[in-house]
Parts: sequence; C-alpha cells; structure tokens
Amino acid sequence: MDEQVFEKIKRVNEYWKEYWHARELAKVLEYSDFTNFLRVVKKAETACIKSWQSTKNHFSEFTEDVKIGSWAKRAVKNWKLSRYACYLIIQNADPNKVIVALWQSYFALQTRQQELSAQALEDQKRLELRDEVTKHNKKLFKTARGAWVSDYATFYDSWYQWLYWLKKKDIIEKKHLDPEDNILDHMNSEELAANLFRATQAEAKIKREAIKWQDKASQAHFEVGQKIRQTIQELWWTMPEDIPAVEDIKFARKRLEELEYKEWINRRWFEEKLAEKLAEKEFKQVMETSENVEKREHNFPLPDSVSLLTRLAEIIKGYPWNEDLFLWEKKFKVSSEWLRLVNELMKK
Repeated sequence: MDEQVFEKIKRVNEYWKEYWHARELAKVLEYSDFTNFLRVVKKAETACIKSWQSTKNHFSEFTEDVKIGSWAKRAVKNWKLSRYACYLIIQNADPNKVIVALWQSYFALQTRQQELSAQALEDQKRLELRDEVTKHNKKLFKTARGAWVSDYATFYDSWYQWLYWLKKKDIIEKKHLDPEDNILDHMNSEELAANLFRATQAEAKIKREAIKWQDKASQAHFEVGQKIRQTIQELWWTMPEDIPAVEDIKFARKRLEELEYKEWINRRWFEEKLAEKLAEKEFKQVMETSENVEKREHNFPLPDSVSLLTRLAEIIKGYPWNEDLFLWEKKFKVSSEWLRLVNELMKK
C-alpha cells in the first residue's frame, strides 16, 4: 500500500469530509478473511478510547448490499473510517504481513517527525513572517519616498520608538544582542507578526490619507505603533520589548532544510521497500500464469507468451534493483533463458 493507493480508496461525503471503507482497507492490507480484519478494527477502537477520542467520530458502522451473483445481493456490515482510524488499524494490524510492517515503520518515522513539528512550525512561521516583513518594509519605504520623506534613517528608526517605546540601541541592549545583529533576524514569530502588522498598516495609512512630508509620515508611523501597543496591552500579550531574542533565523532555515532532507530520505526508503514488495508479488503472479504457456520439458517460453515476457520486463524496469538480473534468477528461480529474453525486451 503506498500513499497513492491509500488516497485512491479515499471517499468524500457531501460535506467534503474524507473517509475510508473498512472492507477496501482490508483488501489493501492483504486480509483475505474480513473476520480477522474485524478483530484489528476492534483493537483500533479500544486504542481510540484509551486515547480519549470518541469512536463515533472515527468508526461509523453501516450496512451495504454486495453482489454475490448475476442478480443476487447480500447485506453486509461495513465501517466508515477516519484517517486517524486507519492509522490505528495499521498500528494494530498483523506485523508479519510485509505491507503492514512497512506502514508501521513509516508511521513510526512520521511520529518522530511530529515530535519535531512544534519547533519546525515555529521555524516555518518565522521564515515566512521574516520574508513578509522584509517585503512590506520595502513597500513602506517606497510609499514614504512617494510621500516626500527624505530622512529614511530617522523614518526607519521611528518605528522602534513608536512600537517599542525604546530606541534601536536600547532594544539591542535590552535583548542582549550584538550591535551588528539585525534585530528582525532574532525575533520570534509573535514579535515578527507585530512588526508585519505595523509595516502594512503604516503603509496603508500613508496611502489612504495621502500623507505628505517627513513630519506627517512619522506621525502616521507613531499612531500605528501606538495603536498596536495599545491592542497588545488590552489582550494581555507580552510587550514587544519584553519578548526575549531568539537564535539567528539562519539556524531555523538550516533546521528546516535538514528536516526536509530527512523526510525525503525516509520517503525514498519507504517507496523503495514498497516497490520491492509489490514487484515481487506481481512477478510471482506473472510467473505462475506463465506456467500454462511454458514447455515443461525445456522451460522455454512459447511464442504466445511474449506478452508475459513484456510484462515481466515492465515490472523489472520499475524495480529498485532493475539492473541486477541475477537477483531475479536466484530469488524467483527464473531460467537464464527467460531473463535473456526479458533483458532484450528491456533494451527496446
């Protein structure tokens, strides 16, 4: 079962809420006896209760009619499962099944990534907000230039005084930063959000009121900063100057890049293992079918088995070890003559 197969059997109700059918999931997890699969569903429901979750939100029983002949139908029980329910079922399924073991390993990796998600989420928010602050500061200065602001340094520094009620050098000292540091690079997402709001609203005010000249533009900046401070105080949030400085944003960027690389490595490992499992299964099926068109005394394919050979070539091409034909000969006891013909088809 790969993610595409899992998503293919997903259904969506009239409220655009996703769900899965238990019987379809059972087939994907290679449970031929649905009674055995029901035991897994019951274990998953128990796990759901122990996690203080309502089973009604994740396991919904219903009855459906299935065809048992040309015209006959039979009513059978089925379950609508949430994504969380599917996760619990896989965790409680038979690990002796290769497909189940692979997915359990995959979810174990995902769990570890979720443990890191709080830090990753903050890193992502910081990067996005930092980029937005840079972009809107540029827009603000462009608007200020159009408002005939001439002293950009004073206009730039004024936002610290109005939002923080401190001068830039005092903020650097209070937050224990190096004078060469960019203050914005040491803000957390909360502080960056306040500065983004300051930049967007100051620009909007100057444009909306058609403000001109340095003094009036600085006054507009002051009013916006003052209003933001007032709002923060009313909400009992931490004032910007009291928010501790955090590590340089370059470390957040590095962590996200490393996390993205690890996710790529984990996904690649999972997809290769899954491709191996599915290719082995399909190869065996094709080989079993080929016995009906094979000369038993020569172990050599008849002309009408060319389509089977072509299919084998397609399977091997998509296999992680597609060039190691010796592996196929050894693992599946395929004759060298078969592999020679398959190899020729692969080169076409």
